[in-house]
Amino acid sequence: MTDSNFSRFVEVGRVVLLKTGPSAGKIAVISEIIDHNRAIIDGPLTGVPRQPFSYKNLVLTPLKLAKLPRGAGSGVIRKQLEKEAIVDKWEKSQWTQKRLALERRRALNDFGRFQVMLAKKQRRDVVRKILHKPKA
Repeated sequence: MTDSNFSRFVEVGRVVLLKTGPSAGKIAVISEIIDHNRAIIDGPLTGVPRQPFSYKNLVLTPLKLAKLPRGAGSGVIRKQLEKEAIVDKWEKSQWTQKRLALERRRALNDFGRFQVMLAKKQRRDVVRKILHKPKA
């Protein structure tokens, strides 16, 4: 059997990031697969109601709940999420940190962008001086 190029599959227990709708940017868990286009998702700890959702509007994350039964209710999903600390893992992930930095950057006004530019120039100067320091 050959190894697959894919590591994230649509499966029960997979943690997904929502791209659209009122819960966009939040995570949820696939609790049941409806067909090739939709799944039932639930996010009891993140405020995402149990609902059918199209795969086109989901992003599969590397996180997954272990041994989640098919069609699990919100209570079971809540217990598993708390037990495995999935929400904490998500908030500490590099993916979330990049999303937060991007949102903060987009929220800057003109003066904020100017301050960022000055800070980058200062950092660049410090690095340049360290790298070009004459060797003794």
